[in-house]
Amino acid sequence: MSEWILGVLGGSGLYGLDGLKNEQWIKIDTPWGDASDEILFAEMNGVKLRFLPRHGRAHALSPSDVNYRANIDALKRSGCTDVLSLSAVGSLKEAYPPGHFVAVDQFIDRTFARKKSFFGEGCVAHVSVADPVCARLSGWAADSAQAAGAPVTRGGTYLAMEGPQFSTKAESALYRQWGCDVIGMTNMPEAKLAREAELCYATIGMVTDYDCWHPDHGNVDVASVIATLMGNADTARATVRGVIERLAAIPRTPSEQGIETNLDFSIITQPAHRDPALMGKLDAVAGRVLK
Repeated sequence: MSEWILGVLGGSGLYGLDGLKNEQWIKIDTPWGDASDEILFAEMNGVKLRFLPRHGRAHALSPSDVNYRANIDALKRSGCTDVLSLSAVGSLKEAYPPGHFVAVDQFIDRTFARKKSFFGEGCVAHVSVADPVCARLSGWAADSAQAAGAPVTRGGTYLAMEGPQFSTKAESALYRQWGCDVIGMTNMPEAKLAREAELCYATIGMVTDYDCWHPDHGNVDVASVIATLMGNADTARATVRGVIERLAAIPRTPSEQGIETNLDFSIITQPAHRDPALMGKLDAVAGRVLK
């Protein structure tokens, strides 16, 4: 196996890590359009890193306007083997107050205005996302967040809503009835696309509020969300640093879930009927199996 190359998706504040070396912002062109921003190439403890601000460094992109395909393609083109997402989320459970971290392992996708696959007319593929996160990377992230002092829950369901508006009380109550743990606007189709790109993906949800269901807390507002985010920032950076330290200590091996080879039996369209234009766009994401 090749070396570890860790991609990190999240707010720009995550990238102010002490000890980064050889830092350089590089624009990665993709056939799917522009990624949210340039990617910060860096190294720490001998591990290569790729940082991508999901909403851009100026936070100029709403969740619905993020080009998720371009972001994942750019990380793949940058050599990433694993991608760690750190995302602000609302809590749908009393036990997860603001400041709590959840190592998400399941998603319910309620988004509707986003391109959700690299494949389509001209090359059809069906990829399993039954277990949508890399258990190994998720465990390391949870360990690192806990070591940094955060209260961490291992496992939980993330309800991905379209946004950019927050939930109605009826929606929030419905999602609680479904058994969801946290709610956010950015991890879908991000996780699905990472699986199509054969990237090990994990996400840590950083709770900023109780959504709007909680009778003893006010409705969600941006000011309170940002205040909690700022409080979580140091722990988030420590979480990333902890994952890097774990990667630096061990050689890279394939994930037990077979994520790096999940396209082997996913593409349905026969070679003679594949669209050459789409094949060209898939060179990074699926080049391993399309050669």
